[in-house]
Amino acid sequence: MKTNLVVVFVGLLAQGAALAVDVALPADQIASAVLAAPKERRSDATVLGYNAKGEVVMLRKGTNDLVCLASDPTDKSFSVACYHKDLEPFMARGRELTSQGVKGKERHEMRAKEVQDGKVPMPREARMLYVLTGDGYDSAKGEVTKPYLRWVVYVPFATPESTGLSTTPGQAPWLMYPGTAGAHIMINPPKK
Repeated sequence: MKTNLVVVFVGLLAQGAALAVDVALPADQIASAVLAAPKERRSDATVLGYNAKGEVVMLRKGTNDLVCLASDPTDKSFSVACYHKDLEPFMARGRELTSQGVKGKERHEMRAKEVQDGKVPMPREARMLYVLTGDGYDSAKGEVTKPYLRWVVYVPFATPESTGLSTTPGQAPWLMYPGTAGAHIMINPPKK
């Protein structure tokens, strides 16, 4: 009986430890998140970041059409993104599914079905997403270590036939998830 109680207690401690997350200061989250956006659009963007529980919270209400998301403190890599506000329901649903352990192709297929069923709003016109990754963020310098910026243009339901794009990944723009609600053009510049 004592052994079972110890196991339960240790299990509860482990769960409690997972609830507290080491997050950057809100000012640092904002400063790093907006680096994914074009310079002239950064100061007016809405910024979402993380609280100590690892929950996504609004850090700054913006006045333009961009939403920037700070790097997830539970992820060892640095990755921030800025995207058109019309993509937020789609992105929020993706974060929700990821938190439930649904990832990759399965996550994409679930969201696509939910868009088709009218459960998740998705614009029919093209919308932009900027993704900045790196080894980390130096808050004293306001710089990303080994930055890599790539662009994604969401074009729901686009196909190779409607765009003329290949579906083969590479350095030339290519179409990912063609024919689905989450179809998007990947633009990956060469890495330095």
